[in-house]
Amino acid sequence: MFSLRMHLLARGAVGSALLVVLLLAGCGTTFANSANSKVVQVVAAENFWGSIAAQVGGSHVHVTSIIVDPNADPHSYEPTAQDARIVADAQYVVINGAGYDPWAKQLLQANPVSGRYELDVGEFLGKHAGDNPHMWYNPDYVTAVVNKIRDDLKALDPADAGAYDQSAQAFLTTGLQRYHALIASIKATYSGTPVGATESIFSYLAPALGLNLITPSSYLNAVSEGTDIAAADEATVETQITSKQIKILVYNSQNTPNNIQAVVNLARSNGIPVATITETLTPATASFQDWQSAQLQGIANALHTATGK
Repeated sequence: MFSLRMHLLARGAVGSALLVVLLLAGCGTTFANSANSKVVQVVAAENFWGSIAAQVGGSHVHVTSIIVDPNADPHSYEPTAQDARIVADAQYVVINGAGYDPWAKQLLQANPVSGRYELDVGEFLGKHAGDNPHMWYNPDYVTAVVNKIRDDLKALDPADAGAYDQSAQAFLTTGLQRYHALIASIKATYSGTPVGATESIFSYLAPALGLNLITPSSYLNAVSEGTDIAAADEATVETQITSKQIKILVYNSQNTPNNIQAVVNLARSNGIPVATITETLTPATASFQDWQSAQLQGIANALHTATGK
């Protein structure tokens, strides 16, 4: 039996398709080259990409993110008429792709726009539906996307190319300085430490931190996709906790159905520190780097508690 999250995903995909067809089918928009405009209108499907785009673009862009509510599930989000209009008016749209936000792809397809730039992060990074879509948790991917957004904005607005070069470089070096420092520190101190997680959102970050994520990948993917977890995988995860094979457990607090909350409770009752991460900016007003750095600090604190290092 599929979980509520998978049910919402299916229902959201159908609802989104119907909405965009009713609102925008047959519509088309054109706009003048952005060289004639002082500000490039950018839309991001999710606020983590929106935060990055805003910092790369600086004062030369206006960024609107569609998913901003920490309680919203990007998988099953149902876009509104206002979302459709924002996308229709955008000069540059950034979506996650890789099956994570199918509704965003539908919004783009329902309203083709001449001259609009579109960045499907999944396609850019060679990911497809079925691959791990949480690409913003891979530091190398973040750098690649920053550079891609910079190049796209320079193509849209060549008059301000120098400004985009400067702001992108400032973000990569100064903006992300603490983020990269925390990653390097965790890797240097805790490399090889066995850890567990509740879903695949942590699968990209764990190796970047040098941590040995021993939770079965099939378990991580099932939770992330909202499908049934194999009994054998559940038993393995429970054993890893009760026999203290893992030092910490990392879980996504935005996806905690009853069975996952039970795993978190089991870890805590066995004295295993728990670190929290989320899918979208928390709080919603945070910058990408502040949000990620706070989570990395939480992971470092949990590892320190577990190991004494």
